[in-house]
Amino acid sequence: MARITRRDFTTGVLGAATLLLTAGDAAASGEPRRSGPVRAPGGGFRGMWVATVENRDWPSRPGLPAGEQRAELTALFDEAVRRRLGAVILQVRPTADAFWPSPHEPWSRHLTGVQGRDPGWDPLGTAVREAHRRGLELHAWFNPYRIANHADPGQLAAGHPARRNPGWVVPYGGKLYYNPGLPEVRRFVQEAMLDAVRRYDIDAVHWDDYFYPYPVAGETFDDGGAYAAHGAGFADRAAWRRDNTDRLVRETGERIKRIKPGVRFGISPFGVWRNKATDPAGSDTTAGVQTYDDLHADTRKWVREGWLDHIVPQVYWNIGFQAADYAELVPWWARTVQGTGVGLHIGEALYKAGDPAQPAPWQDPAELSRHLTLARRIPQVGGHVFFSATEVRTDRIGAMDRVVADHYRAPVRPSR
Repeated sequence: MARITRRDFTTGVLGAATLLLTAGDAAASGEPRRSGPVRAPGGGFRGMWVATVENRDWPSRPGLPAGEQRAELTALFDEAVRRRLGAVILQVRPTADAFWPSPHEPWSRHLTGVQGRDPGWDPLGTAVREAHRRGLELHAWFNPYRIANHADPGQLAAGHPARRNPGWVVPYGGKLYYNPGLPEVRRFVQEAMLDAVRRYDIDAVHWDDYFYPYPVAGETFDDGGAYAAHGAGFADRAAWRRDNTDRLVRETGERIKRIKPGVRFGISPFGVWRNKATDPAGSDTTAGVQTYDDLHADTRKWVREGWLDHIVPQVYWNIGFQAADYAELVPWWARTVQGTGVGLHIGEALYKAGDPAQPAPWQDPAELSRHLTLARRIPQVGGHVFFSATEVRTDRIGAMDRVVADHYRAPVRPSR
């Protein structure tokens, strides 16, 4: 089976988006809940993602003994310290499963190779403890709606919530998703994620860019029944879908603060909200994917309403890329967060550095360092997050070495 990873997303879905780009060339009723942007002491927020879906970064393969899984994880934490980073964003709910003993969902197959099989240890509990021991923040990364990277419910563990509630499930693009238009689904996925907030001393809840799925040519996301039942009063299905996503974001943020006020909430969306040609408030880009229109995720609204503590847009293009220029998008996001109290960290495409399939700027080890130099001149930018741990460790052409030498000469002082 093909390896489905966030890198595949960026060379597939996001890469497809890049092809399209080239072709196209406080709660709702209250005040924001924070006093200012989130900045780690000693030089801004510095993080790396650790993706577990399809064993992209960790564990190296499913079925390793517990001791080897633990050793691999702590080695990644040691690498983060060596690179003078301050936070690890660890994917702990990649496909409606869990990297901790959840009462709501089965153990992840990415640990043992068999969904529901106990790995013999508590990865999230260990991750929190070992990260904090090293002075690192641990952000727990969840995917709200993705059930599986295949379309066969029979492959799910016996007793899986999606098998017990088949009416919650929408097959689309060869994958399975929970239906965001069902209130009971929104409540369930919140409970599944918030269990980790209640039980562990995590520093933040983190979501990536998957809400409604990325468009698949020739296919329709079949939520007509949910729209008929719950869509009254909306101008069209797209507006209803955006409201569903808004509700998930707003409600989750409120519930996190009620459970543990010190736990932060951040989201890492695709880097383009809307193109200026679509909306005068949008960025001067020609993206083939726009989160507002295609993923039904009004990322700009979430910031302006103060529903988040920080946002980490995936600005995964080089400086000067015509359709989506890093030098255009970072200032656009800075203007978006200005005055809101929402922190801004920029998601950086370290995985592209040295990839021969990428444009010429990504073959230059200095490209990523130039990103940080540009962003340093923009006061709203509070830091950067690098995708992902494998590239932080292997550093194909020395791009991460250059970032550390140019920008991270001193370690981050622990914020805990």
